Parts: sequence; structure tokens; C-alpha cells
Amino acid sequence: MTTLLHSYIPPSASLRLRRRSSAHLRPLRVQVGRMGNRVVRAQAATDATEAATSEGLKKGIAEFYDESSGVWESVWGDHMHHGFYEPDTTASLSDHRPAQIRMIEESLSFAGVSDDPIKKPKTIVDVGCGIGGSSRYLAKKYGAQCQGVTLSPVQAQRAQELAAAEGLADKVSFQVADALQQPFPDGEFDLVWSMESGEHMPDKRKFVSELARVAAPGATIIIVTWCHRDLSPSEDSLKPDEIALLNKICDAYYLPAWCSASDYVNIAKSLSLENIKTADWSDNVAPFWPAVIRSALTWQGFTSLLRSGWKTIKGALVMPLMIEGYKKNLIKFAIITCTKPN
Repeated sequence: MTTLLHSYIPPSASLRLRRRSSAHLRPLRVQVGRMGNRVVRAQAATDATEAATSEGLKKGIAEFYDESSGVWESVWGDHMHHGFYEPDTTASLSDHRPAQIRMIEESLSFAGVSDDPIKKPKTIVDVGCGIGGSSRYLAKKYGAQCQGVTLSPVQAQRAQELAAAEGLADKVSFQVADALQQPFPDGEFDLVWSMESGEHMPDKRKFVSELARVAAPGATIIIVTWCHRDLSPSEDSLKPDEIALLNKICDAYYLPAWCSASDYVNIAKSLSLENIKTADWSDNVAPFWPAVIRSALTWQGFTSLLRSGWKTIKGALVMPLMIEGYKKNLIKFAIITCTKPN
């Protein structure tokens, strides 16, 4: 799989047609026609390449989580996301579960999701559901129906097993599906939830657009995701060393192009979404990756990694780069929330 921070294909060169005599009109038309055919063929080749890259990315993501989810569950449990901590604290392994629940609650609070029996969400979609930790938590909290989607067949099956074990088989369901082409009708859900899946999306605009499509009028959309820092007004792109660092992380975790929280806000505005808010929670998740590394160094973590496979081991080896990215203020842990107009 090719993982690039920014993929860029230059637009076709415009044809500048100068005034010519009638004798030259016919050859010129032939020339332009041939140029047009070449442009069409080039665009078709580009589209095919992008489609193949997208399919390769989806396959890589699915295989990565097929392989690594069991390791994560055995060491960290069923919530496959960062925890929310007090800044400048050192988290122990016993802190991780409460911190992950706190991440969910802080996200709901930031978005203003109501606990009122009349206003609380009754239908929820968990986009990038992992093994269903958030889905089950939200279904129990709100008494709601929740559907989860993931690219990983292993995750979907395990999520369903855990739901049945908790007596939630009638409340939650899971399926293998693409977040960019969700198998749901328009306006289906009161709460659209995406906890750390946006970083895997190759087309961020299409991703947010699809979240908005399945949201009911007045529904809340919550995106919690990895971003890169905002660019300054004088910058056109990140620095070369920053790009190099992110590309190493991309290669290990099957991530396409990164974007900033401001990019998400601009996308939401362009889709006419309302009540758009964002916050940088990087300081609140800073203790997470050191805790994950410490867990990997325990006997249980080490033996689980050895049994898993190369993709999981490669991901573990890159964890120090996540810490470096946060310390350099390059990687940002962002929440973006908004509502769909009534």
C-alpha cells in the first residue's frame, strides 16, 4: 500500500487557442480532439489508480484490525481508543478503563447530547465501531438502538458476540461496511458517532458528507480523530521533517492523508452543518501512549504481540513516534461536533 501525506495530481493544462485563419481551423480541431482523448484517458487511468489505492487501503485496514483487535482486547479491553486524562499526569495500567469511559462522556458533554428522556438519542450509528465498546456503552446509557460498521470481519463478529454476552443483542448490531458508503437510508440516526476512525478515511469530505447524510434532521454528529496541526497563514504545507514523521505512522497504521481540525470545520461549514465546535484534547490524551507502551512491555502484552503477527508488531514499534508527534505539537487529538439542520 502506498501511504502519502498529500497526493497531488496536477490539473490538465488549459488550451490557449489563438485567432487563426480558416485554413488552420480543421487541423486545430483534430489536435484539440486528440488532446481531449488523451486527457480523458489520463483521467480514467488516474481514477483507476485511485480506486485501486482505496481498495488496497481498505484491505490493509481490515487485515490490520483482524490481526490486532484480539491483542488489544486481551490487554486493554473492548474500548479501542484513547483515554481522557488530566494533563501532565502519569497513567497507570489500572487507569485506562476509567479514562476511556471518560473520553466517551467528555465527548458527549462537549457535543451537548441530552440525557433528557424526551431529547436523548434513540437511534445511533457507530462509524468505525471496533469491537463495539462505544456502541454497547451508548446503547445502555440511552436505551437506544445502535448500529456499528467496521471494515474488519473479525471485529464485527467479536462485537456481536460481546453484545450477546451482555444481553444487548436486541439493542445493537454490527456489520462489515465502508464508512464512505454506509448501508443506511438518509436521515436514519439521532446521534452519529465516530471515535477515532476519521484518520483512516482517504476522502475526508466524503466521510463528513456521509455522516451528515445518515444523520436525522437535528441530529448530533461527533467526530473524534487524529489530526495534524493547523498551518500558519504563511505555510502551504507541513515541514518536510513533519511529513516524514507522519508518513512513518501512516505506513504502520494504514492511514491516508492527514488533515487539520480546521479542515474538518471548513468541510462541515461547506455542508451547511450547524453549531460547529472543535477542541484540541492533545494534552488530555498525552499519558495514553506511554501507558500503551508500558502495557506492551508486560509479559501478557509481550506474548500477545508475539502471537499476533507482523502488522501488529509493526504498529507497536511505531508507538514512540506518536509520542514524538504529540511532543512536537505536530499531532493533534481533536474533537469536532456539529448538528444537522432541522
